[in-house]
Amino acid sequence: MADYHLIIGNRKYSSWSFRGWLAMKLSGVEFEETVIPLDLPETQDMLAKHSPTNRVPCLMHGDAVVWDSLAIAEYMAEQASSSGLWPADARLRAHARSIVAEMHSGFTALRSDFPMDMARRHNGVMPSAAVEADVARIDQIWADCVRRYGGPYLFGEWCLADCFYAPVVSRFETYGIATGLASTSYAERVKQHPHYQEWHAAAQNEPWETPLEVLMGR
Repeated sequence: MADYHLIIGNRKYSSWSFRGWLAMKLSGVEFEETVIPLDLPETQDMLAKHSPTNRVPCLMHGDAVVWDSLAIAEYMAEQASSSGLWPADARLRAHARSIVAEMHSGFTALRSDFPMDMARRHNGVMPSAAVEADVARIDQIWADCVRRYGGPYLFGEWCLADCFYAPVVSRFETYGIATGLASTSYAERVKQHPHYQEWHAAAQNEPWETPLEVLMGR
């Protein structure tokens, strides 16, 4: 049995689980995972057995319990310090941490109005002005990082910054959200990353379906 045990929600819908899972994959450690489907009558009881907040993701490692995707990312950066979760250069690392923190605490309009749904396409959902502002800022972040650091990912090599924006790549595809050429090319590279493809493939095989109106009301 693996030393690390990650609790996640549905792969189709749980963007924060996706971030925590990607961080675990990037760390290179072996880990066990348990999927708890969201929006079922028994969901909260199942979550309460693992997570002190009744939310996902939640990581257990021995006596340590780590909840919240950013806390998991930082914990694994300490546990697997040679795995390149953050850029090696201090200035790049500060930049990467800044845009990850911006994703973690911001873009609330995009996350609320355009929830992740890896199983379906939802064309024709009109963005509000607040969503358009979020999209423009993300487009700016992606294009600026690729220009500064030369790609193929935000800071050259795949790192936690890419892990935290991967669910946004999925959202943009689901809702047909257009970005500039540099950001569009970056998004295509993210979708081709083996970890993204592994999660995406598993999402397609999940049996649970949640209507869009329920996702938007969550």
